[in-house]
Amino acid sequence: MRVQYRYEPAFVRWMLIALALALVCLIASVAAACPTCKEGLAETDPHGQSIAAGYYYSILFMMAMPFAILGTFGSLAYLSIRRAQRDQSQESN
Repeated sequence: MRVQYRYEPAFVRWMLIALALALVCLIASVAAACPTCKEGLAETDPHGQSIAAGYYYSILFMMAMPFAILGTFGSLAYLSIRRAQRDQSQESN
């Protein structure tokens, strides 16, 4: 006896993704993304100063990510090569 599903699993997965994306779009707050606006906010409004600090930290985060990712993969590659060389030298002895 075969159980019949009402919806295909792939369809349900895509519907959940679409629902999550719609919720993120509806919940997200409005942000002023213009660098000139950022400087103007920092000068006039105390709340704007915290927004400007947020821009600062987000730029630092975006600049650090490529180095962190490349450093991680480079370290993993180096360690795996060293491990393979060590195993190969132990097998030859």
